Amino acid sequence: MDRLLLELPDHLKAMVRFSLETGLRQANVTGLQWSQIDLTRRCAWIHSDQAKARRAIAVPLSKTAVVIIREQLGKHLTHVFTYQGKPVTQVNTKAWRQALQRAEITDFRWHDLRHTWASWHVQAGTPLNVLQELGGWESVEMVRRYAHLSSEHLAGYVDRLSALHAVGDDSGSYDLATANKKGLGENHLSL
Repeated sequence: MDRLLLELPDHLKAMVRFSLETGLRQANVTGLQWSQIDLTRRCAWIHSDQAKARRAIAVPLSKTAVVIIREQLGKHLTHVFTYQGKPVTQVNTKAWRQALQRAEITDFRWHDLRHTWASWHVQAGTPLNVLQELGGWESVEMVRRYAHLSSEHLAGYVDRLSALHAVGDDSGSYDLATANKKGLGENHLSL
């Protein structure tokens, strides 16, 4: 992602960084207006008519997202992200495609920023139900596709069996690699 950010013009770089901080869809970023931002409460709102699931989404803003938003202050009266004083309405532009090419990134769409954001959240330990709410997904099935990226939430459960069934007894201990009871030379593992 760093290679892409280095190649993007400033207006697209700000939008990409904001997308990676919020997970917002392309249309929500390009259509974001100042009336939807509350910097004091560090929150943005996506109205129900702007959301894919057709229900309003409250978007908490990270410290980085707030900095990105503050950098846009004064550039336009109504819209947050602009280029040459006009609202950005399209991101799949020549500048986007050339930046991808220079960064040697292939088969990458703007929506992949949302996938990256979700993947990073799961890898950082964000629970799937929280990610579902943050991303405004209607069903948990949409979020489950990211579950394979982290097993940390399972780590606390793996030693439970060991606590219930101690491996080893008074007559010797088990070699777990071969499932042989030491000193017997044959498979003799029974719990």
